[in-house]
Amino acid sequence: MPDLPSLIELRAAVAAFLATSDGSGAEWNAPRAPGKWSPSQVLEHVALIMEESANVVAGARSKFPTIPRALRPVARLLVFKRILRRGAFLRMKAIEAFKPPVGATPAAGRVRVERALARFDESSRARAAAGGKVASTIFGPVSVSDFVRFQELHVRHHHEQLRVNEPRRLTSN
Repeated sequence: MPDLPSLIELRAAVAAFLATSDGSGAEWNAPRAPGKWSPSQVLEHVALIMEESANVVAGARSKFPTIPRALRPVARLLVFKRILRRGAFLRMKAIEAFKPPVGATPAAGRVRVERALARFDESSRARAAAGGKVASTIFGPVSVSDFVRFQELHVRHHHEQLRVNEPRRLTSN
């Protein structure tokens, strides 16, 4: 099956995210501000979300909450579709299941995200090949392409958080 364009974009977003993560250095376990996450925690959160999103796409149980079916179209319109239209994630707080502990080393975090991406990619291709929709317990049925795009926007959102932690480089003018 040919690549879904959304999977190509997700892979690019993850590659950029991991490249920035690799450059965290001494800042790896340091939150950027009081109450904010460290690069280690951001990477752990992205891995957790991608792992659980792979479960959702595969039709397996996940740690995502299940909201009543009657509210799913509202959540789909007010959150999911809005994020896709804006091309940017909303400011939201992570639920307890996705609040990250301090992660391991940058190398171990990289491996974890790459494995989660591979599983998400495989599940998304299988679901798309079967012609099915993703049965989200939050948003209801959504297209595979839209669900992958949603994941890409989530990664890009957290990439920006890592970029805030990048060391400032002095330039001469």
